[in-house]
Amino acid sequence: MSNQELLAKIGQTSDETEFYTPMPTGYRKGHVKYVVVVGTVMSGLGKGIFSSSLAKLLQDKGLKVAPIKMEGYLNIDSGTLNPYRHGEVFVLDDGMETDMDLGTYERLLDQDLSAANFTTNGQIMSSVLRKEREGSYLGRDVQFIPHVTGEVKLKLRELAAKSNADVVFVEVGGTVGDYENTAYLEACRQLAYEEGENSVVFVALTYILEPGALGEQKSKAAQLGIKRLMEMGIMPDLIACRAAHPVKDSVREKISMYTNVPMKRVVTMHDVESIYTIPENLREVGLDREVLTLLSLHDRVNQRAEDQARMKWRWFVDRIGKAKKDVTVAVTGKYATLRDAYASIIKACEHCGVHLGVNVNIKWVDTTAIDPSSVTRHLRDVQGIIVPGGFGVRGTEGKIECIRYARENKVPYLGLCLGFQMAVIEFARNVAGLREANSSEFDPRCKQCVIDILPEQKLIEGLGGNMRLGGKDVEIKPDTLASKLFDGASQIRLRFRHRYEVDPKFIPILQEHGMIFSGKHPNQPIMQILELPADMHPYFIGTQAHPELTSRPLRPQPMFLGLIKAAMARAEAKTAQQAQAV
Repeated sequence: MSNQELLAKIGQTSDETEFYTPMPTGYRKGHVKYVVVVGTVMSGLGKGIFSSSLAKLLQDKGLKVAPIKMEGYLNIDSGTLNPYRHGEVFVLDDGMETDMDLGTYERLLDQDLSAANFTTNGQIMSSVLRKEREGSYLGRDVQFIPHVTGEVKLKLRELAAKSNADVVFVEVGGTVGDYENTAYLEACRQLAYEEGENSVVFVALTYILEPGALGEQKSKAAQLGIKRLMEMGIMPDLIACRAAHPVKDSVREKISMYTNVPMKRVVTMHDVESIYTIPENLREVGLDREVLTLLSLHDRVNQRAEDQARMKWRWFVDRIGKAKKDVTVAVTGKYATLRDAYASIIKACEHCGVHLGVNVNIKWVDTTAIDPSSVTRHLRDVQGIIVPGGFGVRGTEGKIECIRYARENKVPYLGLCLGFQMAVIEFARNVAGLREANSSEFDPRCKQCVIDILPEQKLIEGLGGNMRLGGKDVEIKPDTLASKLFDGASQIRLRFRHRYEVDPKFIPILQEHGMIFSGKHPNQPIMQILELPADMHPYFIGTQAHPELTSRPLRPQPMFLGLIKAAMARAEAKTAQQAQAV
């Protein structure tokens, strides 16, 4: 029996063969191509940015691409990870909680991804153990090879079949030297063997050191990192060199010589002003053409599609950093010292700034240090205020003070998730006369829990089990600010990640004092967007959702766009006042 015949024995291992290659229904081996991106030297170099940028170049050519991020940790998802350890939790439309790299893929590719685009060792191991209990391995002892690696390959092929992609981009988190990545790397090596020639391209993203004391770029760490990859049986086809400055030809030559990778496939990926310029940089050095050649994909290219996509993207990129106007927006949260915790907010503001021709400067305000005596000092120089999401009581009273300042001083305000809930509490306390208003999350014995877990949610057991996660439909009230922002749409879709709601019994008194609930669940008394009328405030809106997750470079999110427009109007009004005074 030939190797091919052995491989065709779907999902089976026996005394006859050690191959374990389960194939999803409809999968055509060799038709789908794979680009596997791995890191060496250190993590955090931007594998997701590089992978999504390269994927965008192929997408621009009319090819269908599907990314997947493979994480080494044993968590099932990223939902319980502390932002200080892993940055923001990015929620997909189907409710999967992932790491922030999935946000990079969604923004650059303008795709809504799903659980199929993300996996962890926890998911892989859980699936293997479940199948073992079900007897799926025909009585064999379950082993790292071939069963765990087989499950990884199945995950990749299932994505390929489900998405009908031309190219699947596989990002392996961490670095080559991480023990937890062993299964992923071995599975990708086997994948290349099984799929055949011109089916898999391996990209090594490495780091070129520039010690200040030496004054030159050093490639030894990069060489050793790539050597570690080669020792695992993986020969890189492309090498991307991260560095603070453009990598010199002499350094690229040295890496080329030690890795057998041609010079034209050893490219510099140095620091740039914006990650959105990287696709064009990679196109200019011809990396997209090299990938097409390695994967024999030239015949699938649509040149007209590429020209049109490139024109649209260049319009956006050419406007980055060219604005003459400035506004300052405060992001007031408890993770203010960790920018990655609010990565999507930063990007949403950047998208709006480019489209509106203004530089959006973010002022980070730690709400754990805010009280009534200090709030003015922190916020008097800003033209907009964002209160982001979060969990737990720390910093919440500071957030409430920031919201009170925004409401009383008519500073444009956008509340996200917890920022929505805090706006309800602030309004209840200081406008509706509910002095003891609070959330049962912070004080389970509070007498006026305007924010609470609804009865039907309390029946669901387990941390995270009663979370509202992912994309949900929102019914928009006509003739409101929300309706205007979303071009008169009667129903929109937003992404959620929260557990607590506005208690319906307090809604009438809040409405009597002026609060408008302009977005709600289509069938249940769940309030999802609030606002204040124009005669009370020029721009005051909050949502239980996380609209920052769906902002795109070419399609800025409407709530953020409205905030930045209002901030610009406030800045212009102040400038006019100062000119008049002079």
